[in-house]
Amino acid sequence: MISIIIPVYNSEKTIEVLVDEIIKVLDKNYEYEVVLINDCSNDQSEEKCKNLVKKYAFVSLFSLSKNVGEHNAIMAGLNKCTGDYAVIMSDDLQNSAASLLELIKYGMKEKENCDVIYTYYDKAKYGFFKRLGSKFNSLVSNFLLDKPKSIYLSSFKLINRFLITEIIKYKSPYIFIDGIILGITSKIGRLKVEHGQRAEGKSGYTFMKLLQLWSNMSTSFSVLPLRLSMIMGLILSIFGFILAAYFFIQRIMDDTVPGGFASIFVSVTIFSGTILIALGLVGEYVGRIFISLNKKPQFVIRNSWSNKKQ
Repeated sequence: MISIIIPVYNSEKTIEVLVDEIIKVLDKNYEYEVVLINDCSNDQSEEKCKNLVKKYAFVSLFSLSKNVGEHNAIMAGLNKCTGDYAVIMSDDLQNSAASLLELIKYGMKEKENCDVIYTYYDKAKYGFFKRLGSKFNSLVSNFLLDKPKSIYLSSFKLINRFLITEIIKYKSPYIFIDGIILGITSKIGRLKVEHGQRAEGKSGYTFMKLLQLWSNMSTSFSVLPLRLSMIMGLILSIFGFILAAYFFIQRIMDDTVPGGFASIFVSVTIFSGTILIALGLVGEYVGRIFISLNKKPQFVIRNSWSNKKQ
C-alpha cells in the first residue's frame, strides 16, 4: 500500500493534472491512496481538491485552518496516511508521475536496505533564489545534522512505515522533516530522477520562510549554535586579553601614547555584539521550549473529505 502525500498551496492550475497523472501511472500497478493537505491556500485549490475526491475513490483531502508551511503540512499527511510506504512530493509538477513510479519501484527493490530513499537531480530547475537556499540548506545540514555529504535533502522522497511511525511521535511545533529522519535512521538511499520546470506560478518559499526553515533546522535538532557562540566568546575573550596586554606594554614603553578612544570603542562594540548574539541564541532556545510546553499544535485540520469509511 503506497500513500502519496502532497502538500497543496495555491496550486489550482496544477493539482488536478498531477493527481490525474499519478492515478494513470499507479492504477494498475499498486494499491495506493493520495492524501492532499490543503495548507490554507488563497486560490481555488480546495475546490479543485474536492473535485478530485469526488472523482477518485482513493483520494482524501484534509484542509488546514491556517498556513503552517510545507513541513508541518507533511506531518499532517503522515498522521493521516495508512500506507506501508509514503511518497512525499510537491504540487508544482516538477516531479513527474513517471519519476514517482521509478521511485516506488526502486524503493520496493531496496526495502530491506533503506528506510528512506531521497531523490536527486543532475540539474535542479529551481529559480536562482530557491537554488541558492537549497545549497545553503544542504551545507548547513552537513554540520548540524551530520548528514551524509552524498545525500541531497529533496522534498521528493519515499519512506517506509517504520519511519512514518517514528516521525509522527515527534510533537514539537517546530518541524524539519529531514532533521527528524536523520535523527532516526542511517539506512538512507538515493535515486536520480528528472526534474522539470515549474509549470505555473512561483515557489511559496520566501526569504523569511527559508530563514524560518533554517532556524528550525539549527535550533530544534542541534545545540551546535550554542557551542559555536561559546567558542566565539572564548576566542574574543582571549583576543581581549591579548589586546589589553599589548596596550599595557605599549603604555609602559612609551608613556606619551595617549589613551585610545578608538580601541575602547571597537572592543566594547565587538564584545557587546558577541554577548547579544549569545543571548539571542539562548533566548531562541528558551522561547521554543516555552512554546512547546504550551502545546502549540503542529497543525489543525478544519475540514476533511474522503470516500473511505472512517
